[in-house]
Amino acid sequence: MTVHCLVVDDDAQVRHSLARVIQAHGLATLEASSGAEALAILEREGEIPLAISDIHMPEMDGVTFLRQALERYPDMAIVMLTGVAEVATAVECLKLGALDYISKPVLIDEVRARVDKALEKRELVLQNRFYQQHLESRVRDLDRRNKQSVINGVQMLVHALEAKDAYTSGHSTRVSRYAVKTAVHLGFTGDRLEHIRLGGELHDIGKIGTREDILNKPGPLTPDEFEHIKGHTALGERILAPSLGESPMVLRVVRSHHERIDGGGFPDGLVGQAIPQEARIVAVVDAFDAMTTNRAYRPSRTPGDAKDELQRCAGTHFDPEVVDAFVHAFPDVSILPSSI
Repeated sequence: MTVHCLVVDDDAQVRHSLARVIQAHGLATLEASSGAEALAILEREGEIPLAISDIHMPEMDGVTFLRQALERYPDMAIVMLTGVAEVATAVECLKLGALDYISKPVLIDEVRARVDKALEKRELVLQNRFYQQHLESRVRDLDRRNKQSVINGVQMLVHALEAKDAYTSGHSTRVSRYAVKTAVHLGFTGDRLEHIRLGGELHDIGKIGTREDILNKPGPLTPDEFEHIKGHTALGERILAPSLGESPMVLRVVRSHHERIDGGGFPDGLVGQAIPQEARIVAVVDAFDAMTTNRAYRPSRTPGDAKDELQRCAGTHFDPEVVDAFVHAFPDVSILPSSI
């Protein structure tokens, strides 16, 4: 039986009468003749939602019972029984945590109303605590869903970009897969690895603002055209910053994947270790995929030739440690990402 109410009073007649009224109201009830007996019942039964307790009782009075019961079970709803001369004490009980008090002699309708009110207050307290405790997790969950929705939209832009440039179809997916395997060899795990994956997939998103005639130009770019295409790194960062501000690794990949170890890259001319490691990883795998796919301005190179070029440029264009990790991640570079 689930007990809903505990009636505590040393006067057996009052106690039995209250218990009958509450039971008739649909609540299973237990009785105790003192605060000490009531605490023993709580120890045996566990928390009971509601207690109605007299104030003046032998062995342990109602005020002491109130303090000890709420110390053990802070969510109990406790209503005090009080005589006309004990109203001041009843008010003090409210300050100690009692939810209400009932004046003697008790009226049946008043008891029912106070019981319902006390249980409603208790339910509201529990609901508020539940919402407060779970609000943060719900906000995080909503934030993740909103962020994923934004990422899905950006990924659609990536596919739209690759549709603009037939020569780079699948490029972002391959770069992402290359980057992840290389990063694993450099000790990346967990969220950092996920950020590498996403950064590799979104690294060229800024090219959505590059003119198609430049993307698909069959010959060398003019200085002005090259300056135009260089803008895709900073533009990509600006596109993603509002939705991925809490993922700075992704933004650093997008902005800095064309930086060079010797300082000759763009957009910031960073040198050596000043280039974020995640961007140095994507720089290597991006270059490898670019070399091994056909472009409007040149045919593809073999994977072996591309690997040799990476190793030749290690220390000037590329981070030697990253190049070495890439070579170890893909010892047989003839196996392209589509078959990995």
